[in-house]
Amino acid sequence: MAFKHRRWIVLGLEYLGKFPSRTRFRPLSLDIPKPLFPVAGLPMIQHHIEACTKVPGLNEVLIIGAYSKNDLAQFVQEMSSTYGIVIRYLQEFTPLGTAGGMYHFRDQIRSGSPTYFFVMNGDVCADFPLQEMVEFHNSKQALLTIMATEATRQQSLNYGCMVLGKEGEVAHYVEKPSTFVSTLINCGIYLASPEIFQTMADVFHANQQQDHLMQLCCNGRDPAHIAFEQDILTRLAGSDRLFALPVFRWWSQVKTAGSAIYANRHYLALYKQKQSDRLASTNKNYCHIIGDVYIHPSASVHPTSVLGPNVSIGPSTMIEPGVRIREAIVLGKAHIQAHSLILHSIIGTGTSVGEWSRVEGTPCDPNPNKPFAKMENLPLFNINGKLNPSITILGTRVSLAAEKILLNSIVLPHKELTRNYKNEIIL
Repeated sequence: MAFKHRRWIVLGLEYLGKFPSRTRFRPLSLDIPKPLFPVAGLPMIQHHIEACTKVPGLNEVLIIGAYSKNDLAQFVQEMSSTYGIVIRYLQEFTPLGTAGGMYHFRDQIRSGSPTYFFVMNGDVCADFPLQEMVEFHNSKQALLTIMATEATRQQSLNYGCMVLGKEGEVAHYVEKPSTFVSTLINCGIYLASPEIFQTMADVFHANQQQDHLMQLCCNGRDPAHIAFEQDILTRLAGSDRLFALPVFRWWSQVKTAGSAIYANRHYLALYKQKQSDRLASTNKNYCHIIGDVYIHPSASVHPTSVLGPNVSIGPSTMIEPGVRIREAIVLGKAHIQAHSLILHSIIGTGTSVGEWSRVEGTPCDPNPNKPFAKMENLPLFNINGKLNPSITILGTRVSLAAEKILLNSIVLPHKELTRNYKNEIIL
């Protein structure tokens, strides 16, 4: 489907490492911005960009976030070169919310008179149905289209919930309701027409008319802060201009490190369907491959090692003889020594796992017996003050001695482990 004007995408990034509440992805986000964390061998938001480049007529990407430009400069340059499109990063210097950030940079977004533009949260992973959204949005002449999916009744309370009319229009929308509203939830993927900025302007001017001092005292946020869900979607619900497209493809938020393992598995499965050349094979990589495995071309993997299913190996990593890895992400420049075992874990950049050691976590996948179940983003500790079972994480440049066992633990960067650990956080 061709359009007269070019279309843009806006990626809204999570502000990890900038504000105190955004700590659930640590220690992985201590050394790399969360949106650049590799999942299935690619930075998380590269999957967004790659999906968008497959939409006909889309030729520019804007990334909005609170990270320093230096943190994303190399990534932006590499993506522009890889996909042959213009990519720019627009830095917020104060938290404005998704809609507030878009409104702040409205001139950059509207430049070139786009017909539509995508808005995508940086902490979601999915088999993105972007072309379907374009066709649906166009057929409904919508102001804004939401990608929606089903959740369980209990889990729906953690998301934005909506009730649809007969034509797919959103009749009612509530963000994280206190009581049950609907099992249809917001996926954080939108397609908007430029007229959406008038709605944002109405909210912005309404905020400005309030006493600034009283507002800052009451809720502590900038008057220019506009929350996309609470301030825009709630306002548009029932107007016959807000629509939702329910989809049943894979979708997940990546709020915690455990959810990165889950996303890794599904992106590898998508490779198998659509880009099988990215996956390793026993014939191509000369080691024993089980299921879906990604191995960076610069990694060194011994022929007697066994990898998979659902494993990603980063650049310049060394895998020695007899190693067994399953359901894991091993980042770049790691050294996995002979006969070690890694299960349900993330191994940080430059980390060394000693020979005959065992690193194992607890899978935290959605309940397979509940249709539409999503990842449970559990807090680090339970109500009894004990560490919730989760995957094991070794931060950057951790050294685990030979013949040691590390179970259900989180290790911060630059630690030397010389004994066994179980259900601990090693600070």
